[in-house]
Amino acid sequence: MKATMVIPSYWSRESFKEWNMYDEIYDHPTPLDQEGTLLRTLQSIQILKDKDFQLVVIVAPTSDDIEQEATEKVMGIVQSASIGVDSIVFGPSHLNKIHEILTSQGKGEFADILSLKGYSNIRNLCLFIPNILDSDIAVLIDDDEVFEDVDFMLKAREFISTECNGQRVNAVAGYYLQTDGDYHIRKKTKSWMKHWGQYDRMNEAFDMVIGSEPRLKETPFVFGGNMVIHRNLFSRVPFDPGITRGEDIDYLINAKMFGFTFFLDNQLSIKHLPPPKTHPTWLQLRQDIYRFIYERAKIENQKEIKGMTRVYAEDFNPYPGYFLKGNLEENIATSCQLLSQEYLDQGDKRGSEEALRNITLAKTQTVTIKDSFRKFCQLQDIWQKLMECIDKREVRLKILEIVQGGIK
Repeated sequence: MKATMVIPSYWSRESFKEWNMYDEIYDHPTPLDQEGTLLRTLQSIQILKDKDFQLVVIVAPTSDDIEQEATEKVMGIVQSASIGVDSIVFGPSHLNKIHEILTSQGKGEFADILSLKGYSNIRNLCLFIPNILDSDIAVLIDDDEVFEDVDFMLKAREFISTECNGQRVNAVAGYYLQTDGDYHIRKKTKSWMKHWGQYDRMNEAFDMVIGSEPRLKETPFVFGGNMVIHRNLFSRVPFDPGITRGEDIDYLINAKMFGFTFFLDNQLSIKHLPPPKTHPTWLQLRQDIYRFIYERAKIENQKEIKGMTRVYAEDFNPYPGYFLKGNLEENIATSCQLLSQEYLDQGDKRGSEEALRNITLAKTQTVTIKDSFRKFCQLQDIWQKLMECIDKREVRLKILEIVQGGIK
């Protein structure tokens, strides 16, 4: 099977320049005046036994004014890595040309769903480009990881298109090893974090799926930087841009709604070495609050539609299922109050106010996103039509020429 490995790389203005409120929010974009983690990730590819795949590095700048600089920076890093794999750098200029082609074909509505802004949109390009390259599988990796298992790609291919418990395997999730070589999340737990319960539920789910046999089993969670997706799935189901964070698990929910099951391979691991997050805790929590409310609304407002499967919060226990139920608002309120007090104890008045503001914003979000299921179904319909459109030889060849223009 033809495989494409896709690695998004996030870049921001130089470190001495302040963050702009209109910039895209990512966990840890690399400032242009720093080297970042991408080269380390690329060089680790050298250990892989199976290098029979194409590599695509997607350039994701936090703002429009650094697009060219970020693209040139990534091109230089890819060239210097010398990993012995056919490599393509895909940046904003390539995407703009694809938009022009689609618009010229009278398909401007398709151009609107191809974007380099936001995690979900970038993940969709991680599916779109392998389709253009006529790949059978897309292997999604992040630029803050390193390969330590020489058989990683052999394992990534091993189960795709086989059967497990009577179901076709169209999606395989791997998992992250932390810096200590273990899969558990170990962080100093503060009172608000303990009440919020996210890390406890995550570790519970990890033990249930990663830490047990059999090797391949259905999973309620996935990691965006270690996913293997067959074209049967990626040509039909997109990531949902309505969610700003946690797009990986949201994709698992989307896939399940359309009858696709994610299986986790407890031997498919990659080392996760993220730099420190650059945004305040209240903002990180806010994004998590938004995504859980959004996903819960998507589940609660499902309609009976032919070809779709009804899913329930309990299908995703213990994580993220715990956060998709009726007690979410109570958990948000208490956790944000505890976080607010922590900020006050540190003398951070603004942090305290923003933590409390999360409670109000959560209530507003609950009211405004009741149509999340309907909007996602509309997106899925457009996505599937886009995939059918680029299957036409003339369109595919034009877009393929643009994508291959980034070969390094």
